[in-house]
Amino acid sequence: MGEELAVNVGPAGIEIAYERFGDPQAPPVLLLMGGGAQMINWPEGFCADLAGRGLHVVRFDQRDTGRSTHFPDAPVPDPQAAMAGDLSSAAYTLSDMAADAVGLLDVLGFGTAHFVGASMGGMIAQTIAIEHPGRVRSLTSMMSSTGDWNVGKTDLGALAEVGPPPAAGDRQGFIAWQVRASRAVRSPGFEFDEAAAAERAARQYDRGHDHLSMMRHSVAALASGDRTERLRSLRVPTLVIHGTDDVMFDLSGGQATAAAIPGAKLVVIDGMGHSLPRELWPVLATHIAEFVLR
Repeated sequence: MGEELAVNVGPAGIEIAYERFGDPQAPPVLLLMGGGAQMINWPEGFCADLAGRGLHVVRFDQRDTGRSTHFPDAPVPDPQAAMAGDLSSAAYTLSDMAADAVGLLDVLGFGTAHFVGASMGGMIAQTIAIEHPGRVRSLTSMMSSTGDWNVGKTDLGALAEVGPPPAAGDRQGFIAWQVRASRAVRSPGFEFDEAAAAERAARQYDRGHDHLSMMRHSVAALASGDRTERLRSLRVPTLVIHGTDDVMFDLSGGQATAAAIPGAKLVVIDGMGHSLPRELWPVLATHIAEFVLR
């Protein structure tokens, strides 16, 4: 339907860029992407596949990404200090980002929706279910975790090859860095499409790359704490999807999420990492659509 811009969204009154796919009368599904990632990290083909299965799909740029509102005057994020317990550099929390998503529902005229979150987007979707349960028809948490840092651990060795991000303003350096990052978290059971990764990185840069957004989001997640006990109180239909080869959040993150939420269904996909390879689009779309429509 083309990209649109919602204004005065949520308590923060921010702008959010979004795009819709499918029949507006179909069940609404809001897609939430992970830390520092723009809505285009939900591939158009995957969104179209979901829409073709009878869903009205909405993807959007979270705050500090793409064409949504950025916070350049916020404190410079310090993830290392945040991991040590000093949260003074947190500009916001996952609760604020959850309120953004619920505010987008208001703008779109949806009283309730199905929420599908990947990686940190899964954490935000969980937070929405905890803090705004009346707005949630169902929750799908993919390649994510509970906020308990004893589960869903990161394989730092696998990420070592990525290296530090380039300096601000280095477009080609950013594209190369993103390709390395995409390769590091790829799904080893499926083909890695380097050309698609480079094309997506170029689009991210040109749409509104913010070199601090990933760190702001990381600090927001750290500042939001462990959700495990609050997840136990949920009474919302929940699907948890996780890959066997996820180096960003290992399988224990998905297992802990499913164990915490009463009645949650866990789907483990062999060969899937922290990515959405083309070969898995129909598999994931089938799981999500059948769950949502049921």
